[in-house]
Amino acid sequence: MLKKWKIDRIISIATLATALIAVFLAIKKPQPVATPQTPAMAAANAQSFQQKFEEVEKPREPEAPPAEVHITANEVSAAFAQAAGNIPAAATSQLAPDTDIGSMPDIQDKQVSFDGDQAHGQFLVNIAGTNVWLTVSGHIGSKDGYVTFDPTEFKIGDMNIPVSLVNERLQKRLREDRDHLKLPDNVGGVKIENGELVMTQK
Repeated sequence: MLKKWKIDRIISIATLATALIAVFLAIKKPQPVATPQTPAMAAANAQSFQQKFEEVEKPREPEAPPAEVHITANEVSAAFAQAAGNIPAAATSQLAPDTDIGSMPDIQDKQVSFDGDQAHGQFLVNIAGTNVWLTVSGHIGSKDGYVTFDPTEFKIGDMNIPVSLVNERLQKRLREDRDHLKLPDNVGGVKIENGELVMTQK
């Protein structure tokens, strides 16, 4: 009986320890996927993004090959920050992971990076009153005029979550937000290639 009690006690302690580790990993800040930009760097990157986007949006000349622009992750991050209104256009800056987030909206920070043919996104969100980092990686593409995303990794804090557990819900959410994923009229496709976002003119 004493031996059984000891085994049950050990199992209980191990279960509790595992739960505590899971909670710690879930709220622990992961390694950033991108390096914060200075205001001057971000302002230049936001402007560069705009110029490249305008290039691919131009009407295509008859019989001319489609234009193709290559956009860096820093340019995308700066453009996101500027579009969200978190920072003024004249002094664009990416939020750092330790930014004071007291009065910010649900998604309080976002970081983007590209590696090979994959995109990595990191988002600071408030879940049940606790700020948690979500990290998602995957392949960006396009189909029938809409952006597609196939995840390869998902993390809450520093804890890996099997993609199979979240992919169905993620794809459902993407379908619900389909209008936001529509490509601009003059953009024929998008993909990640050699660590850059490649946009092709129609």
